[in-house]
Amino acid sequence: MNAIGALWLRQIKRYLRSRSRLIGSLGQPLLFLLALGFGFGPIFKKAGGGNYIQFLTPGIVAMGVLFTAIFSGIEVIWDRQFGFLKETLVAPVSRIYIMLGRTLGGATVAVIQGILVLTIATLAGFKWNSVIGIFPALCFMFLIAVLFTALGTGIASVLEDMQGFQIIMNFLVMPIFFFSGSLFPLSGLPHFLGVLAALNPLTYGIEGLRISLLGGSSLRMAIDALTLLVFSTALLFIGSRLFEKIQI
Repeated sequence: MNAIGALWLRQIKRYLRSRSRLIGSLGQPLLFLLALGFGFGPIFKKAGGGNYIQFLTPGIVAMGVLFTAIFSGIEVIWDRQFGFLKETLVAPVSRIYIMLGRTLGGATVAVIQGILVLTIATLAGFKWNSVIGIFPALCFMFLIAVLFTALGTGIASVLEDMQGFQIIMNFLVMPIFFFSGSLFPLSGLPHFLGVLAALNPLTYGIEGLRISLLGGSSLRMAIDALTLLVFSTALLFIGSRLFEKIQI
């Protein structure tokens, strides 16, 4: 357990020390929020969708969490190339604990990123349904973060170069993001796209965030949370197995 705590703190300290990473990771979510939120807002309103900033913000918060979480896996490759991973793996600690520590650290960093995006969105005009909604929203952010940090770590465990990781991640991340209901409603989609959205774990995270922040069915929110928990547990298990097989 001490190993998990130490690696968790290391991930957070690494993030807080890197101001360029902090600012850079906010760039894309803010671009989507401001450009799409205010650019397509009038069109969305004329189409009867209401305030687009209200609809878009939960998706952009999830985007900030998703990108930060999944790309935290690249640190596994970085640490492998510079020898730190070898020093960690030869320690008398189970590799599962090491993987859990890295995952929790990356997930915490991703949640911090989501909170920053939500704060900026609030300043840009997003209105919460209730302040109490921040608590379930944080839970959904954390589940999204754990799921995709575990996914990024698992994929990084079987790769040896950063270029390959970035190619695979971009191939996965953009479809996951766009087919999750983050930018547009999922109702009325063609059947095959609806199936893709239903199989996409981020879909349930974003729906849960919307219900938390904007109000909605508590039963539906519970179903979203349970579904996301199942996905997160499965990815943690798979990621742990892949991490255990790293060759040093």
